[in-house]
Amino acid sequence: MEIGKKNRVAEFIRSYWMYLAVGIMVFAMALTFTLLATTHNSVPASTTPLQYYMPMSEAYVVKDFSNAELQHNETLNQWEAHLSVDLASENGTVCSILDGVVTGVDYNVLDGHSITIAHSNGLVATYSSLADSITLSVGDNVKGGEAIGQASDSATGELDLGKHLCLTMKLNNQYVDPNLYLDLQSK
Repeated sequence: MEIGKKNRVAEFIRSYWMYLAVGIMVFAMALTFTLLATTHNSVPASTTPLQYYMPMSEAYVVKDFSNAELQHNETLNQWEAHLSVDLASENGTVCSILDGVVTGVDYNVLDGHSITIAHSNGLVATYSSLADSITLSVGDNVKGGEAIGQASDSATGELDLGKHLCLTMKLNNQYVDPNLYLDLQSK
């Protein structure tokens, strides 16, 4: 290369070094994001689908999930979104829908006695309107299909429904329709 050309290249780099550095950083960031997105979305071949268990045997839906249309709550005489599914069954035994860890055992007047279980992949289920005979404690491990309580009418906010289970599910802290995970409508 001639000396004149070398000087022009050096002068160009001295004049525009900041733009060149920013361009290189943008390219590096784009490449990093592309690689992260590719590896983040890949699923290992050995991953098996989760097997969900029904929360009650021979159950039927007494009040379905609805986040788009308001439903009338007869007990409270008000219109509201219903971010859970209410189920009833002759037997009344409530079971965990998946393996998980108990993260809450609570009581409040409107929802009654409840158990919250953190399942896998950011899924958390709360089983409410249970009888007060709960034997689980925070930190207990449960298996999918394992009995965790009995349905009752402890949820005074839905006394008109009688003894039932109120199943609320969240995925990454956002309410989700249990019908997307469980075959409830055929029950």
